[in-house]
Amino acid sequence: MAIELKLLGVAVIIGLVQLLWAAAAARGQQDLKWAAGPRDTPMPISGSAARLHRAFWNFVETFPFFAAAVLAAAAAEKLGSDLTVWGSILYVAGRALYAPLYAAGIPMLRSVVWFASLIGLVMILVALLR
Repeated sequence: MAIELKLLGVAVIIGLVQLLWAAAAARGQQDLKWAAGPRDTPMPISGSAARLHRAFWNFVETFPFFAAAVLAAAAAEKLGSDLTVWGSILYVAGRALYAPLYAAGIPMLRSVVWFASLIGLVMILVALLR
């Protein structure tokens, strides 16, 4: 199996870990009765729980583009190039580092890591469109 497809699987795992991490952090501030109910009344979260929530949704915003790019490159038989391999590595590494940096409240480095993951995604698209 191509490394890019394996990294796509790793990215799914990263997304699931972020989902569970954000939910666990939120439950520390929201009681279980509220969480198990219809959630008609919002119960805001703050601090690292809120940052983890935002980091997860940031992942959700970019992951479909990564998945589509890798799958399109696979369909076009363009996997295995330096651009797709290193682009996938850069995206996945950036997404793996982003949430912990965001949770810790490290702003500038977090933005650099986010931008690096975006560059990785663009690298895959460049390879696809060649």
